Amino acid sequence: MLARIYRPAKTAMQSGKARTQHWVLEFAPASARTPDPLMGWTSSTDMNAQVKLRFDTRDEAIAYAERHGIPFQLQEPREAPVILKAYADNFAYNRKQSWTH
Repeated sequence: MLARIYRPAKTAMQSGKARTQHWVLEFAPASARTPDPLMGWTSSTDMNAQVKLRFDTRDEAIAYAERHGIPFQLQEPREAPVILKAYADNFAYNRKQSWTH
């Protein structure tokens, strides 16, 4: 019952950073998912796969896992580089590409 503690990245469909500030404790799947022969839905006997806990800080998530005796794997987030852009840069004299319209 290994748990993974991580901070989720933003999805490709969002431009902001909503829902990326919390830390998540999520259990790794213990059994494979099997398809239902009649409906084709997938199911699993592992109920821990449905558990996803959110914490404000990384230390709270680690403390929770240690307090309850849950082995965990910590994944540190990679920060994206901040690229500052201004509209005036499109018309700058020292522009790297030629300006065409």
